[in-house]
Amino acid sequence: MGKTLYTNAAILTMDEPAQAASVLVEDGVIRALNADPAFLTGTEVVDLRGRTVLPSFLDAHSHLSAVANGLLQVDLSSCVDFEELRTQIAGYIAREKIPAGHWVLAQGYDHTAMQEGKHPSLAVLDAAAPANPLMLQHRSGHMGVVNSLGLQRLGITTDTPDVPGGKIGRENGILTGYLEENAFLYYQKQADTLDLAALLRAFHAAQDLYLRHGITTIQEGMLPEQLVPIYRELCRQSLLKVDVVGYADAAAGPQIRRELEDYVGEYRDHFRLGGYKMFLDGSPQGRTAWMRQPYAGEAAYRGYPALTDEQVEEYLRQGAADSMQVLAHCNGDAAAQQFLDAVEKLEGEGLDVAGIRPVLIHGQLLGVDQLDAVKRSGVLISFFAAHVYHWGDIHIRNFGMERASRISPACSARARGISFTFHQDTPVLPPDMLETIWCAVNRRTRAGVQMEEGIGVRDALRAVTADTAYQYFEEGIKGTIAPGKRADFVVLERNPLEVPLEELREIRVLETIRGGESLYRAEE
Repeated sequence: MGKTLYTNAAILTMDEPAQAASVLVEDGVIRALNADPAFLTGTEVVDLRGRTVLPSFLDAHSHLSAVANGLLQVDLSSCVDFEELRTQIAGYIAREKIPAGHWVLAQGYDHTAMQEGKHPSLAVLDAAAPANPLMLQHRSGHMGVVNSLGLQRLGITTDTPDVPGGKIGRENGILTGYLEENAFLYYQKQADTLDLAALLRAFHAAQDLYLRHGITTIQEGMLPEQLVPIYRELCRQSLLKVDVVGYADAAAGPQIRRELEDYVGEYRDHFRLGGYKMFLDGSPQGRTAWMRQPYAGEAAYRGYPALTDEQVEEYLRQGAADSMQVLAHCNGDAAAQQFLDAVEKLEGEGLDVAGIRPVLIHGQLLGVDQLDAVKRSGVLISFFAAHVYHWGDIHIRNFGMERASRISPACSARARGISFTFHQDTPVLPPDMLETIWCAVNRRTRAGVQMEEGIGVRDALRAVTADTAYQYFEEGIKGTIAPGKRADFVVLERNPLEVPLEELREIRVLETIRGGESLYRAEE
């Protein structure tokens, strides 16, 4: 690849020195900062014309396969009422000429954004797809609805018991088509319309989405056994352009680890298996997050757990034994406490759980009073900070202002020296790091309500670069611009440290560079 000198830019290193005027790259690796062009004969000089360069953004938690799958489904994210939802689905069936009896999958609806303020009924779904089994996935990924033909195809009757950690919707003993948490996840696997060739093409497009947002490392945040052959095929055909870190479903973790043994530890064809993933609760906007105190307006309802204490301890123990990092989805403070208690218990038994850098994913309702236990345990946190804007008003309604104002308490975590990262849980939200930085800094809801726990821009930038590299055990090769590290850069139109805070999310990504190779360049 030769030598390239990137110059005439504000290069924010996320390290010391904090800023450089140029960076020298050779064979995809950073060789020097502030090199003198006069002594670099034979070096290509790239004039960045006053733009800003940062280490490329790193995705701390998302679901690449779900993004790819979503490109093959009906997109309902823009629907504001049931009639629009019905029209979108019916139009898709007609446009794609879906044969009668074939599954139709859709994703992205949000009942909190619907004029009706509730999940679509069987009557709505049956009208949308009268001849096809139909499944809609909620934007959160934690629930969904199926039509009458879908219920029949899945074998769900009024006598079907609830799945542990999930619910099958019923009203007065009659099925509603609603599926929640583990029930939805269980039946979703049975509504499979896999077309391997189409899915592989969709993975290509999904990676391009991340690259447009300056991201060069992506997470596969829940890798069940069904995805093992998919990732093997992606690697066999060299279809991954960026690094992907997979986290196996903890329930089958050791088995998946054996099947992907060649991908444990080091990247191979841009993929590696990074650890195990478990869900401890559900969604705050869906009122399934497990809380220590009841939801606002409820006398006793606090959501519910997805796993028993014994299961959480078993998965952590297995991770420590296998030297595999463990990610735990915890939205509610009760779920977070269950995770922290399990870590503390196993550490007390002499297991080095902190050594695998366990990650508490989301931590939205994590209490400030729980942060000291987080620090003692060595647990890392990946906050879904963009919830403040996108669902903050719903959280005020669900939890009251005092609790809602402190969702994703990044400022309190930073004050205690706790390492945290930010993510978008894509496809829940697009992988827009600059919008997330805007959310974390400004902390306002859609309705303009000011929340607490805002942080500075530099800390927010570290949360999507250097701190995420640490989360991945990759701080030696990624996350900062320093000699010896990989030349992974994002080129921005303006400097986030200098623009007005209100304009952070308006900054454009102009180029994404991985290993010295430009993988995305915007039209100017």
